[in-house]
Amino acid sequence: MKLGRSLFAVLALCSAGVMLPRTSAADELDKRTIVTFDKAVEIPGKVLPAGTYVFQLADSLGSRHVVRVFSEDGRVLAAVLTIPTARFTPADDTRITFDEQRADAPSPIKKWFYPGELGGEEFIYRHPRTGNASAH
Repeated sequence: MKLGRSLFAVLALCSAGVMLPRTSAADELDKRTIVTFDKAVEIPGKVLPAGTYVFQLADSLGSRHVVRVFSEDGRVLAAVLTIPTARFTPADDTRITFDEQRADAPSPIKKWFYPGELGGEEFIYRHPRTGNASAH
């Protein structure tokens, strides 16, 4: 009798694993990434206080170079135009690079790379940022 219950439990667990929805395919398509910053950062047109955010490519037929930024609770905070950028070797984790900035100012996000990919998104700033050593 115990063997029958154990076998049933194993089969139930196996079928539950098959029936659970998978989000990795969607994450790879829209590059959904959860990032946490320990200090304020800048994106074009907005300063994000220290905290957790979701970055993902917008579902757009016209351009794949719009990054939407969400708060941790799912509110849309910004839609940012980007240009494609590349690196020589992929990394196993998300990589975000920053432009130089004054010590007392938020660090502006320059590039975002999804794990395992050579291509990424470079953020476009309309106006040079004060104190930035490499203004666009």
